[in-house]
Amino acid sequence: MGERCCAALVRLLVLQAAWALSGGQVRYSVPEEAKAGTVVGRLAQDLGLEAGEAEARRLRLVAQGRRASVEVSGASGALLVSSRLDREELCGKSAPCALRLEVLLERPLRVFHVQLEVTDINDNAPVFPAARKNLTLSENSPPGFQIPLEGASDADIGANAQLTYTLSPSEHFSLDLQKSNERNIVPDLVLTKPLDRETIPVHRLVLTATDGGRPSLTGTMELVISVLDANDNAPKFNQSVYKVQLPENATEGTLVIRLNATDADEGINTKIIFTATSFIPPSGRDVISVNPKTGEIHLTAPLDFEEVSVFDFRIEATDQGTPPLSGHCRVELEVLDVNDNAPEVWVTSLSVPVAEDASVGTVVALLSVSDRDSGENGRVRCWVWPASPFGLEATFLGSYSLVLREALDRERVSEYEVEVRAEDGGAPALRARRGLRVPVSDVNDNAPLFAQAVYTVLARENNAAGAELARLWARDPDEAANGRVSYSVWDGGLGVGVGGAAGSSSSSGGMGWRPASSYVSVDAESGRLWALQPLDYEELQVLQFEVRAVDAGEPALSGNATVQLFVLDENDNAPALLPAAGSAAEAAALAGAGSESGTLWAWAAWGAPAGQVVAKIRAVDADSGYNAWLRYELCEPQGGKGPFRVGLYSGEVSTARALDEADGPRQRLLIVVRDHGEPARSATATLSVSLLEAAEAALAAGSSAASSSSSAVSRSAAGAELGPGAASAATNVWLVVAICAVSSLFLLAVVLYGASRWAPRAAVLSGPGPTTLVCASEVGSWSYSQRHSRSLCVADGAAKSDLMVFSPNFPPPPPGPAAKDTQPEPSALLDTVSFPSFIPFSAPLHPTSDLMLL
Repeated sequence: MGERCCAALVRLLVLQAAWALSGGQVRYSVPEEAKAGTVVGRLAQDLGLEAGEAEARRLRLVAQGRRASVEVSGASGALLVSSRLDREELCGKSAPCALRLEVLLERPLRVFHVQLEVTDINDNAPVFPAARKNLTLSENSPPGFQIPLEGASDADIGANAQLTYTLSPSEHFSLDLQKSNERNIVPDLVLTKPLDRETIPVHRLVLTATDGGRPSLTGTMELVISVLDANDNAPKFNQSVYKVQLPENATEGTLVIRLNATDADEGINTKIIFTATSFIPPSGRDVISVNPKTGEIHLTAPLDFEEVSVFDFRIEATDQGTPPLSGHCRVELEVLDVNDNAPEVWVTSLSVPVAEDASVGTVVALLSVSDRDSGENGRVRCWVWPASPFGLEATFLGSYSLVLREALDRERVSEYEVEVRAEDGGAPALRARRGLRVPVSDVNDNAPLFAQAVYTVLARENNAAGAELARLWARDPDEAANGRVSYSVWDGGLGVGVGGAAGSSSSSGGMGWRPASSYVSVDAESGRLWALQPLDYEELQVLQFEVRAVDAGEPALSGNATVQLFVLDENDNAPALLPAAGSAAEAAALAGAGSESGTLWAWAAWGAPAGQVVAKIRAVDADSGYNAWLRYELCEPQGGKGPFRVGLYSGEVSTARALDEADGPRQRLLIVVRDHGEPARSATATLSVSLLEAAEAALAAGSSAASSSSSAVSRSAAGAELGPGAASAATNVWLVVAICAVSSLFLLAVVLYGASRWAPRAAVLSGPGPTTLVCASEVGSWSYSQRHSRSLCVADGAAKSDLMVFSPNFPPPPPGPAAKDTQPEPSALLDTVSFPSFIPFSAPLHPTSDLMLL
């Protein structure tokens, strides 16, 4: 027996396993009860895949609700049996038993449909309803009398379920095999010879059922026939076959049919009892019940067309005679389909998240749709709601692809709730829906954007290194690394203007270029702008640079913002006294000056009138504005009782009254130079004035003038300037005075000619707009309009990179020397100086205490 089963299995395994391409479907067959690991077919090869491609592209089966008992080998791509295959469990009596499988292939995503037919083997023997059947038969039954027997059932199909019956040898009985319908053969026991109860009261026979398999299997039932005395009329039905139709939604208790049987006998032999037997399929016992007295058949359980569409059973009518006789009929109950099953939607594959730059037509999910009903009730229509930006495309019968129909934008919609809806063609139509959540993954498609294109930052000079100057912020709507912004100072922008060092004599030394990153830095994460070093207004007034914001995406995107940093001046520089003599013309006019051991000295003649200029104190302040506006005060002698006074803003030392011998041979003056800053800073100068006779003063003036004329071209600055004596010289010195005067005039002419030829031109300041620049001097204020470019020529002195800006509202000075000392302070300081386009400005001006407008 076992060897024959193995031979049949081998024959089935070598049957056709090739795939017949019909709409992209591969078909295989495998016998049931095949061992685990049995190769059903070379799926990868039949799909046209190369060696190793099945494993690389993850060839696999997609489950569809019930266990398929097969699997795809990842290494070989073969379709293998994974667990026990029982055709009767999978398909019951349905033929053929075809399993519909879906095979998924990735990169690119494709789906194939495989139909696996499980073929039947003869693994089920015929089974009778009972191992023993008790029958009664009247002894007066004539030969040819037939007793219906319950046939055996075989779970197999086809030839394996075709049954033949044999009866053990008997001289009184034989079998009559009849087809009750196109599928079943029912055996009847036929009386071939009259019975004699007194001879044989009980007949014991064996009924054997043999199926058509190879090898065939058999089942037996023992027949115990009791012979009774005559009740010679059996009940009879008015027809042998009753056909009934009921919808599957019929409720429990529904009347199926009322049967009627008659018995020609009389009395107790005419009382009939109805019973139901021979159910095909056997589950029919639980679906109907028969009233034994009335013959009414009622439903006892719900009907389901999708499980059983036809019930076949027999009704036996038995009288109460002695012996009882029975008549039989067959009932066929056909179940009619109604639309009681809604469509079912399964997601077989879901590829999420979807990149926001995914192209139109990208497959997002694979779906399978089915309806267990038949006909129009099982015809399904599918669609997607909402319709945008996804759609459905039918790929095979009952299979759909969810594809992208429009471009995505994660910044606008980061996640979609998609609903796949299905509706069948029944009346009324039934619907189903399946929700899908489709998140959209981010790509780096947005550059960082600053809140402002230009940031204006004000910072006071002498700030601490590391001080926070401002906070910059750029927004990037992308997420994660694509939206993480880092900041940096971009040295590719404009440089900074750096003022030349004090005392520079070259105009090219007044401008230097340094990268912005040497002054400021920005925190890469927070955007905090902070100073790397203390800022110096005298070195840097305006710094313009760019800050770049770069995200961490791939490729990285960036955005820029311009930062204009204005340095505000602080009073951090004290006035500084200039160390040397002035120009040749001044030296000739103010002869008699000198210095000794850090003390300035000058000569004055007794009898000099009040207001006579004796000397001039020169000083400069590296700050700007009020912080660089200087005033001069005489500290010693105190109380203002001395013979000299100093101009408040000019620094000119002049006689306060006529000098006489009572003033002594020498006057020591202590002069304080203060700026207008808060707090004010100051410097002191000591001036020693020698009082001489008029003749001595004239000789000293002549000698000093000659010395000053010969060295004026090489000197760059003067510490004090002194006026010549005005008293008449003695007659014995007129000749010397005349000679010195002629020599001085000659040297002065030479110096003026050389100065006019080789003196460097001053910077030219010009700019657009009506802004008026007001420049301060020791004698008042002057202004000019930037609408007309003018050259500003300044006296020799230290270089300076700012202009003091005042309102030109001073009244004209009164006549006389004393007017310089009584000039009022400026009433207002203008707030801004306009530079074109915020370009760092560093003009090599020379703001000494004298300015001339040419």
